[in-house]
Amino acid sequence: MKRKETRCKNQIKALLTFYGINIPDELVNSHWSRRFISWIESIQQSNGNQALSALLMELSHLREIITKLTKQIHSLSKQEPYSQNVKYLTSISGIGILNAMVLLTELIDIKRFRNSDHLASYVGLAPGEDSSGNKEISTGISRRRNGYLRSMLIESSWIAVRKDPALLKSYTELTKRMSKNEAIIRIAHKLLNRIRYVLVNQQSYKTGILS
Repeated sequence: MKRKETRCKNQIKALLTFYGINIPDELVNSHWSRRFISWIESIQQSNGNQALSALLMELSHLREIITKLTKQIHSLSKQEPYSQNVKYLTSISGIGILNAMVLLTELIDIKRFRNSDHLASYVGLAPGEDSSGNKEISTGISRRRNGYLRSMLIESSWIAVRKDPALLKSYTELTKRMSKNEAIIRIAHKLLNRIRYVLVNQQSYKTGILS
C-alpha cells in the first residue's frame, strides 16, 4: 500500500509538471501535508482536471487503507508473541513499531542465524567476495539478500544517525573516506548488530553497549 501511495504521489507531481504548475515556495518543504493537498484540490477545482481529480481520490483511498492497516499492526504488536520483542527493538534509535514488526515477521527466529555475519548476509549487508588463491576481492553488497529488510534498515539508519550521537559520529568519520550512501550502509550494519543483540539477549538497548 505504501508503494502504491508513493506511485500515486509521483503521478500527481508528474501531472502538475506536465501542465507547468509550480509548487508555491511556502509549500516546497511541506509536500503531502494537509495544506499541500488542499492546494492541489484548489487547482483541480479551478480547471476541472479529471485526471488530477481521479488521482486525488485514489490517494485519499490509499491513505485510509494505510491508516487502518497501521492501526491493526500496532494492535498486533501489543500481543504475544510480539509484544516483548517489539519493546526491545523500539529501544534502538531508528526502529519504530512498524519496523519492529517487519523485522520480527521477516526474521521469524533470530536463533536460526548462526552469528552476526550470517544475519548480515541474509539481510544483504555483508560484502560479497570473489576468492582466487590468496586474494580476496570485495565485490560490494551480496546479491543474495532480503531486499525488503535491507531497504528498511537503510531507511532506519538515516533516522538513527540524527538521533544517536554514537552513530552520527561514526557516520561523519565514514563520510571522510567514502560516499554518504556507502557510509549509511555501514551504519545499517551497525544497526543490524544492535537488533541482533537485543533479540538474542532479550533486553532493551542501552547506549554505549555497541558502537
